[in-house]
Amino acid sequence: MKAIITTKYGSPKVLQLQEIPKPIPKENEILVKVKAASVTTADTMMRRGKPWYGRIFIGLTKPNYPITGTGFSGTIEAVGDRVKRFQLGDEVFGESVLGAGSNAEYLCISEEGLVEVKPENVAHEVLASMCDGPLTSWNYLKEMANVKSGQKVLVNGASGSLGTAAVQLAKYMGAEVTAVCSIGNFDLVRSLGADHVIDYTRVDFTKTGDSYDVIFDTVGKSPFAESKKVLSKNGIYLSPVLSMPLLFQMLWTSRFGSKKAMFSATGLLAVPKLSTMLNELTNLLVLGKLKMVVDKRYSLYEVGKAHSYVDTGRKKGNVVVILD
Repeated sequence: MKAIITTKYGSPKVLQLQEIPKPIPKENEILVKVKAASVTTADTMMRRGKPWYGRIFIGLTKPNYPITGTGFSGTIEAVGDRVKRFQLGDEVFGESVLGAGSNAEYLCISEEGLVEVKPENVAHEVLASMCDGPLTSWNYLKEMANVKSGQKVLVNGASGSLGTAAVQLAKYMGAEVTAVCSIGNFDLVRSLGADHVIDYTRVDFTKTGDSYDVIFDTVGKSPFAESKKVLSKNGIYLSPVLSMPLLFQMLWTSRFGSKKAMFSATGLLAVPKLSTMLNELTNLLVLGKLKMVVDKRYSLYEVGKAHSYVDTGRKKGNVVVILD
């Protein structure tokens, strides 16, 4: 099969399209013919091997898992002898973290992994990124911040994968949503439910004098030290971008003060927890309460270009690889 392989950390140039043996599923695994896969900011960070402490999980000097990509959607082509949840021909989607990469024609994943049956009438390209922005944002807003109706939520980086999902999910939860992005993306975030918009190139939201119950800094560009100025008395600052300052602030605010700084590595949560959240999100998608924004589509041959585009920091919503 064809797959995108990276044998060292670096720029998109380290990504190589190679012909490798097609995987054979173990007794508890399914073999998925990949129809669509995601290319995320997290993928580009893993390609670079940064931040450095992340190499504890992905490989100190080179990637332990050479095939890139995590999110996928496709069709089951073979099943192991002990597989009970799925059968041949089922259409499925999910995420393969610290294992078989999704930027390949096939992947094997345990039936006990983060994989679910694809709902009818939902495109593979839509589901390929469900475990990136939507799943992370749902974890942060619902599980961590417990957003309630009437609260004020600010989403920084509102036009990205996490941001476009967060705006919709916060609005669904009854919050008054302020979206921070560039002026060129105002129409997009408004269409997703944002009540207010701020152009980050012209206005620093930490200096407006407004206050928020929850600040979700999806891009890690406005640190807690600055953001806490506009948090309400018991406000919560959320960021999926871990840094040493944020780590210390999490530890400090967990014990002292009313304003909290929080981080979670969503992809490393227990699979049953992730599956529950993913099924909740899938229901919202089917009901039309959640819309997946697909910015650009690339072929497997163009994964390097996809990474280069994501590296620009200008993507709107999600970037996907179409394999079929």
